[in-house]
Amino acid sequence: MTAPACVLWDVGNVIVRWDPHRLYAKIFPEPDARIRFLSSVCTMDWHGETDRGLSPAENTARLVALHPQYETEIRAWWDRWDEMFDGAIPQTESAMQALAARGVPQFGLTNMSIEAWPAVQAMSPVFGLFQDVVVSAQERLIKPDPAIYRLAAARAGHAPGQILFVDDNAANIAAARDLGFHVLHFTDPDALAGVLTGHGLI
Repeated sequence: MTAPACVLWDVGNVIVRWDPHRLYAKIFPEPDARIRFLSSVCTMDWHGETDRGLSPAENTARLVALHPQYETEIRAWWDRWDEMFDGAIPQTESAMQALAARGVPQFGLTNMSIEAWPAVQAMSPVFGLFQDVVVSAQERLIKPDPAIYRLAAARAGHAPGQILFVDDNAANIAAARDLGFHVLHFTDPDALAGVLTGHGLI
């Protein structure tokens, strides 16, 4: 495998912090009630349908039809979407700026709805450093489907072995590794700069 020549970034919990519990802690102050709701009503599998391209309005309507007693709580997911975020991760922003200063190409690969993406981009100026971004809902493909990684590599103009892929999700990392990408499972923001330095990128 050759050394990586560019970086492919995930977005949620790599560049910006995102957690539904931030919002739903306000709606369900009792932790057990909140966990039950997020594990049985507004689940990540349900949310994933918007990442696949279903509109938030349609996905919400389908869930409200199944759980009408929770209509207000379900609609809060998108009505109060911004309350799930807690800003950009400074260590990632610094690393992206350092890569840009070295002229290292940077790209994005995110599981996200089309409707959410513009507001997320506005959360940090580092999104302007991307040369290209693959947004799952636009492509009707979602990580960890190998097809979305191949698409991202093709649009970046680099073979997988020339790309360092950074993601917080272990399954997404495993899929990229199987395709020959360099990978970084992002769990510790403070370790990021050292990994990039070790690859000779900064």
